[in-house]
This record gives sequence, C-alpha cells and structure tokens, in this order.
Amino acid sequence: MHNNHTPSTPQIKTFALIDCNNFFVSCERIFRPDLQTKPVVVLSSNDGCVVARSNQAKRLGIPMGAPAFQYRQLFKANNVTQFSANFELYGNISKRITQILTQVTPHIELYSVDESFLDLSELKIDHYEAWAREVRARIWREVGVPVSIGIAPSKTLAKLASELAKHDDALDGTVSFIGQSKEFIEQALAATPIREVWGVGRKLAPKLQAEGVGNALALAQMRPQYAQKIMGIHGRQMVAELNGTSCQPLETQGRVAQSLMRSRTFGEDTNALHVLEAAIASLGTQAAFRLRTHGLLARRIGVFANTNRHKPGYKRWTRELTLTQPTADSGQIISLLVAKLPEIFSRGQQYHRLGVFLYDFVPASSLQTDLLGHVDPASHDRASARMAALDHINQIHGKGKIRYAAEDLAASWQPKRDLQSPHYVSNWTELPTVKIYNKTMQA
Repeated sequence: MHNNHTPSTPQIKTFALIDCNNFFVSCERIFRPDLQTKPVVVLSSNDGCVVARSNQAKRLGIPMGAPAFQYRQLFKANNVTQFSANFELYGNISKRITQILTQVTPHIELYSVDESFLDLSELKIDHYEAWAREVRARIWREVGVPVSIGIAPSKTLAKLASELAKHDDALDGTVSFIGQSKEFIEQALAATPIREVWGVGRKLAPKLQAEGVGNALALAQMRPQYAQKIMGIHGRQMVAELNGTSCQPLETQGRVAQSLMRSRTFGEDTNALHVLEAAIASLGTQAAFRLRTHGLLARRIGVFANTNRHKPGYKRWTRELTLTQPTADSGQIISLLVAKLPEIFSRGQQYHRLGVFLYDFVPASSLQTDLLGHVDPASHDRASARMAALDHINQIHGKGKIRYAAEDLAASWQPKRDLQSPHYVSNWTELPTVKIYNKTMQA
C-alpha cells in the first residue's frame, strides 16, 4: 500500500508578550492622574524597600530594592510620592487586563501579575505592529495602564522584543521580530546583556560571562551541544529560542506550584506568643486557600521564624511535619503549626518575621487510601465540604467575613502600610466621593 498523504508543514509559532510598564506605579496613577509626570515609588511590606518606580523616579537614581529610610532626603528634596503596596488593587487591575486579552485570543498564559503571553499562531494578522498598537491603545483606553508588546516566533524572543519596546520611546511601545531583517534582530540581541536574557538570571550569567558570552547574540551563536554541556537541556533550548525555534509551549492552564509559602515581616518586632499564633492563623489561612484553588492537598507543612538579620544575634528557626493524611483544611493546618510554636519560641527573642509553607502536593480529586487505615476518607470529605462552604460564604459576602478566631488574637504583627492608597475597586466604603454644587441653589 502507498500512503498518498503528504506530510503537513509544521505551523510556525507566533507569540506576543504583553508587559505592563511600571505596573504597581501605573495602577496607582489610574486614580491619581496628577502623578502622571511625577516621580512615584511603591514600597514593600512595612514600607521598607522600593518595589516599583516610575520612569521619573528611575532618572533620579533610585534603584530597585532601595531601602526607603536611606532615600528619605532624596524623596523629600524631589517631591517623590510614596505608596505602600496595595496588592488587592493591583490584582484587580491585572484581572481587567486579562479579560481584554482573552477577548483577543483564548490562548493565553498568565506569566505573572503584569505579564501575559499570547499565542497568535491561529490569528489572521496582516501587520503585527499595527495589531499591537491597537491592543495597546485599547488597554490604555479601557484600563489606563501603559503596556509594551513584543512579538516573535518564540517566547524568549517575544520577551526580548517587549523589553526593547519598553526602553526605546521611538518604537511606540511595540516591537515585532516577525518579518524583520536578520540584521535588525542581531542588533537587538547584541544590545541585550546576557543577564537580561529570559531564563539566564543572576546564577547563570557569571558562568556564561566566564565563557565569553556577554550578550544575547553570543548565546544565540553558541553551539547547541556546548550550551547543553554548560547549562543542561535548558541551555540548548535557549539557543534554539533565540534563533526563532519555539521550545517552550504556552502554559494555558497555569503552572502548578511545587510549594506554597506565605510570610510577613512584622509591623513591629515581638516576643509575645499570641502574636505569633495570630500570624500563623492568618498566613496559614491564606496558604490553604491558595492550595484549594489549585485543587491540591499538602502532605508536608511547616513554619519558620527569625529575628532581624540586620541586628546582632540573628537567629532563624524552622519546624515541619509530614501528615499521615494530606489536607487543604485551614483549621487543621493552623492547629498543627501552632502546636509546633513552643519548639521555636523563647521569651528572650524578638521575632521579626514568620512564614508558613506547604509542599509535597497531591490532587484533591484522587485521595490515596492506605492499608494501615491512616487515611480516613470520611474525615477528608467532611473537611472538604467545610472548606467549600467557608470559601463560598467569603466569596459572596467578602474576603475574611468568616475567619478563625486565632486570626484576631493580635494585629501588631500586620505589616505597616501607612501610605497605602484606598481600595478603589473592591471596597464600597473607599470609593471616591464626588460633590456637585449648584450655584443657583439657595444656601
């Protein structure tokens, strides 16, 4: 028999990366248009370090991660507006941008709160940069956040193109490597330091620089076999991606975390046991809820605490335990971790930070029983139903409407957010108030 079917030509992939510019600052500026041309910074937990900067703040020489107390004089002298991080607001704005992008194509990967990859391979687009400008204009019009868009045949090149679009005002926020000359692409690669190549980072950069690879072009020109010898299969894939061959598919379902951690630096150092218990209850609730949203159960859980690393006598303690029956029950996780506190607690220590971590996950839909009877399916079902009811009520009536009493033992552990903006889009009581006066009305 003869096969009359001719092999089909594999479809060339086309990816777009939509990257929000200075995202946290841009979210604050939506409701503060008076700050559009002013230097603005967003500060981390306890208003400690700079985690986002406007372009004007960058030009003042304020680095990412700058300790706020060291730059107070500069902030004051240059009228730099400071905000405490308002993650609830930023998450809401991110969801609004995602809603627009899913109307463009359902093939979307939410890479981070301010970055999304789109697979454009099945869309009929005649001019990619014109398409990108339309999407960019729509997001600005409907949400008010500026974005940069990079388009390329691989995710690594799309990331590189978006960075180029972000830093060159003449490019109008959009760069497409599709249809560009080899010289144009090589020039862009040569201008990208090796540490800024997506997937390289701080760990691999020194190793590559020692091999004489100082920019993205040098990496693209490296023999794939040698790249694999230095960096494993990941290195070989990076070389292919930089040469336009897609090796990283779109992760449309989102990446399942291998572990979950929730930690906070305290608003003020403490040596009170009930304060640590309140922190465990709150952080354990957050971590367990995130676990349930992924449809997972944890087989191992733990807690850590430490003193201030910037003060003499720094110490850190960690305790963890393996569960005979995996769980995502907030109450059980809190109870087990609070029971571990006496092992790490000392009245003579001033605790500065605490965290809860969960790992070794299994799917909640397929609980594995055991021959020794350690796993009780009935108790698992009761816990699942209890958590489902709690999550449903909080979804309808508001976050934290029902919570564990231990969460209210103390509030002093909560990080300081003295400069936080209102929750404009999620709290009715914090909506802006508008007053209209009619001059013709009698007093």
